[in-house]
Amino acid sequence: MMLFSFLQTTEAVLVDESQVPESLSLLDMAAKGGPLMLVLLALSIVAVYILAERWVVISKASKIDQYFMEKLKEYIHDGKVKAARELCAHNNTPMARLIGKGLSRLGRPLPDIREAVENVGNTEVARLERGLPMLASIAGGAPMVGFLGTVIGMIQAFYKMASAGNNIDISLLSNGIYVAMVTTVGGLIVGLIAYFGYNYLAAKVSKVVYKMDTNVIEFMDLLNEPVE
Repeated sequence: MMLFSFLQTTEAVLVDESQVPESLSLLDMAAKGGPLMLVLLALSIVAVYILAERWVVISKASKIDQYFMEKLKEYIHDGKVKAARELCAHNNTPMARLIGKGLSRLGRPLPDIREAVENVGNTEVARLERGLPMLASIAGGAPMVGFLGTVIGMIQAFYKMASAGNNIDISLLSNGIYVAMVTTVGGLIVGLIAYFGYNYLAAKVSKVVYKMDTNVIEFMDLLNEPVE
């Protein structure tokens, strides 16, 4: 009897293990999320593109030649304005464009020079921040798309429960539950990537702006120095 019971238990375990479904891959899981996963996929592609493209642009803008200001001071002190302009023209950075604009206004009152430099500075900052509003929108919108999928999935699940009447089968609810859970996870993942990416890029832009302000002040002080 004990041997017979052991064989029955072993057979039941083997049957149960054979009925356990195989683990889902990420691709299969995403496919269960429904059409909204395509929306989240598109948002993730846009977010990654903005992150990569802006990182390259902002990184280039933050690289300022450490000898740039020293050479500029030397040229201005020696009265070599043309050489100073050429130096700015050969440095394709926001800082060089700001100083170059100021040099092009030499001979005018200092407030006019400062205003011209500030106008160029605003343009350069706007150029650096291009795409960041879209990234911020994705950070806030992707989780909302995921929550929309959650609501749609739960509606589908409850509709199938109501339509089944007394013949409720758990398999009827699986598709709705998949949509509800998978889209929520997908939306949160895309939103987190966009959110942290936005803050990282915004911090890099702030560092570039700080360097620009510092060098502009140094440039204006240089113009205010008395001629010996």
